[in-house]
Amino acid sequence: MQMIALGGTIGVGLFMGAKSTIGWTGPSVLIAYAIAGLFLYLIMRALGEMLYVDPSTGSFSKFASEYIHPVFGYLTAWSNIFQFIVVGMSEVIAIGEYMEFWFPGLPVWVPGVIAIALLMIANLISVKMFGELEFWFSLIKVVTIVLMIIVGLIFIFFGLAGHPATGLSNLWAHGGFFTGGFNGFMFALALVLASYQGIELVGITAGEAEDPQPTLVRAIKSTVSRILIFYIGAIFVIVTIYPWNGLNEVGSPFVATFEKAGITFAAGIINFVVLTAALSGANSGIYSASRMSYTLASENQIPKVFKKLNSHNVPYIGVITITLGILLGVFLSVVIPLLFPGTNNIFELVYSSSVLPGMVPWVVILISHLRFRKQHPELLKDHPFKMPLSPYTNYVTLAFLAITLVYMFINPATRASLLVGVAFLIIMTIIYFIRFNDKKAN
Repeated sequence: MQMIALGGTIGVGLFMGAKSTIGWTGPSVLIAYAIAGLFLYLIMRALGEMLYVDPSTGSFSKFASEYIHPVFGYLTAWSNIFQFIVVGMSEVIAIGEYMEFWFPGLPVWVPGVIAIALLMIANLISVKMFGELEFWFSLIKVVTIVLMIIVGLIFIFFGLAGHPATGLSNLWAHGGFFTGGFNGFMFALALVLASYQGIELVGITAGEAEDPQPTLVRAIKSTVSRILIFYIGAIFVIVTIYPWNGLNEVGSPFVATFEKAGITFAAGIINFVVLTAALSGANSGIYSASRMSYTLASENQIPKVFKKLNSHNVPYIGVITITLGILLGVFLSVVIPLLFPGTNNIFELVYSSSVLPGMVPWVVILISHLRFRKQHPELLKDHPFKMPLSPYTNYVTLAFLAITLVYMFINPATRASLLVGVAFLIIMTIIYFIRFNDKKAN
């Protein structure tokens, strides 16, 4: 469960998204990651309190239906599916860009198609295959980030490979710590939050754990702290070693950091790692979204064909459908530059479209938790894993998410992506009530 959560969260949001967030706010992006991590911890504690009582697969969708309204369960499940399809698309786009490092003339769609086909096969075989694959993907990412932090700290404070120590001056020497001002900081928060999407995968996998309660507690406590260490540690090394305003001229900030440290041979290794990160994110997305489609089919909200299991007890129709949806990313990576020649960052455009739908599970977790406490006060008496300072922390976290969305609308680079998410939620709400009213009429 911990590796699945790490795999779903430490992906292209960190390896690719860091360039955009650093560009908007400079070294102060460190504070953005810390603040976002704190609020995500609170969301996970709210989820953990409810899951401890009812560790069900597809849990936050079920909680939304039970404690708020069935339309929110419907929107939560569909938002999860939409989110991971969109993130999967951005992973596919990233895979094409990463492969250009070794094969400059290779069309960007080729590696994406191959990667998604292999992941679909792996997910169709069994849950165990998914878990094994995700474990190794996550292990590669975690080991690399830890090594990068260690090597980076040595270079910063002592020097390395004949290069003198960089010290900490890059944190303020190129326009200050808050280079984009307050607005730039708030703009960065949207993509920073997006990079944490997937952490709620602990909730989806809880029902499939052998001993869910103690496993869940350990997973939530350790996953959030580890992600904070990895994110803040890695970004600290990048913005301290490499001047933040020079990152726009390089490909991956991670590759550039190792090159700056004089370890040029590591560029290929790091590129391989960020490639596995993209594969890991797409792998987690296929798993998560296919399980949500199974939940929707079980509740008769989408065709029952999505409940069908293959001989390995995998919802294969969902896996195939989600994979085909992710392949749209390949199409977008080819078509968008042709239709909009001025578009410089397709990854940023596609990836930020997942922010609003990705927040829906977090919002319903916080509201469901408030209703859960109100309806079941008897369950709280001897509960060993309560959310700290609730209900105040629920309200503060909801306000934080809302403010982030406001600044996402103000930012020209993410406004269109936000509107895509708004349109998706409106359309799905209309579809639900049309179907719901039809059932009532019948």
